[in-house]
Amino acid sequence: MKILGIESASLVASVAVVSDGLVTAEYTVDFKKTHSQTLLPMIDEVTRMLELDLHEIDAIAVSGGPGSYTGLRIGSATAKGLGLALEKPLVHVPTMDAIAYNLYGTSALICPVMDARRGQVYTGLYHYEEAFEVVKPQCGMDIHELIRELNARGERVIFLGDGVPVNEKIIREEMTVSFSFAPAQVNRQRGASVAALGSVYFAEGRTVSAMDHAPDYLRKAQAERELEEAKRQGKTDELAAGHSVGTGDSQ
Repeated sequence: MKILGIESASLVASVAVVSDGLVTAEYTVDFKKTHSQTLLPMIDEVTRMLELDLHEIDAIAVSGGPGSYTGLRIGSATAKGLGLALEKPLVHVPTMDAIAYNLYGTSALICPVMDARRGQVYTGLYHYEEAFEVVKPQCGMDIHELIRELNARGERVIFLGDGVPVNEKIIREEMTVSFSFAPAQVNRQRGASVAALGSVYFAEGRTVSAMDHAPDYLRKAQAERELEEAKRQGKTDELAAGHSVGTGDSQ
């Protein structure tokens, strides 16, 4: 089984190929470049190094959200384009699931967090000592509410994701149970985890056609929220003139 994994839900751009349980290639960049500049050249480089004909892959696993609207759209469009051209199915891998999948073999509660602005985070809770278990499906919630829930559970927690640096002070001040932060090599999104978990989901038959795939944003885009706020405030003319009405959120 060969699975191509694509990760673009955040600043990280990452592609990988998993073949029969082995990561044969992974290319990851965490830098200020748009995914429209990076994903296809990265896929080209990986396939060139592996001497891989993309028609040989069984499916394309894509990080399906939540995350950056632009990043998710580019990742989905890339996967859909390849899927249609190659006549291959897609595997929608929830972004929080894929991040948590980095941490095999721990008895701690795995808590990925992505910054969703305004004190909100995207998160989920997982166990992965042996079998991968979704304890709490991915969702958006207030960081303080998340910490209260973690304290109430009473388990040791490992945090990872780009929401950690943003909320580290709050975590350190409010957590009452034992916790730690994942190290650098596993604390961000990885194409290898998308491809590896995608292999599991593919074997379970959890595929979608390229035509039908759509990212899971978990909340409306900034433009939609601004329009709703403008209507609420009676400021649609200002919005049409190019003036922000201020939702307090720049994502």
